[in-house]
Amino acid sequence: MHKDCERILLSEEQIKARVIEVADEVNAAFAGKEPLVVGILKGSIIFYGDFIRCLNFPIMLDFMVVSSYGSGTVSSNNLKIKKDVENDVAGKDVIIVEDIIDSGFTLANLKQLFIERGAKSVTIVTLLDKFERRTVDVKSDYNCFKIEDEFVIGYGLDYNERYRMLPYIGILKRSLYE
Repeated sequence: MHKDCERILLSEEQIKARVIEVADEVNAAFAGKEPLVVGILKGSIIFYGDFIRCLNFPIMLDFMVVSSYGSGTVSSNNLKIKKDVENDVAGKDVIIVEDIIDSGFTLANLKQLFIERGAKSVTIVTLLDKFERRTVDVKSDYNCFKIEDEFVIGYGLDYNERYRMLPYIGILKRSLYE
């Protein structure tokens, strides 16, 4: 365990098994379709890679870089699109792959954006759900884990661009960010 972790919340094995289970559910729902799978960078990159390798239908890949946090730990409720999708979403089934749904602000705004751009459907797949922090009425269609209200790192999630490479999800020691 990394010295900056208070404890490991989800092991590498737990994550791998659950990603496969969720991908199987998505495989059943999207059989015969060819959706655009949009990864929300940077936090979802590892989850996105593992998830799409478990899909058994044709997909198109795309990415967005959006932020509502900056370097803090609480959402600013100000969505900034730093990199937009390159594909036209009109008439397409869109699957958004995100690392964590916290306040819900980012995903609610992204879903609305894709709907306004004419997406046929918008499905949200998240690795983690911190439901008790929700301030916007949005939920993921597929979620790997519901977690407690802790600041988590690893498996793509960061604090000030650190810890993404950890193969597990850990709880960051409070003394490092408070």
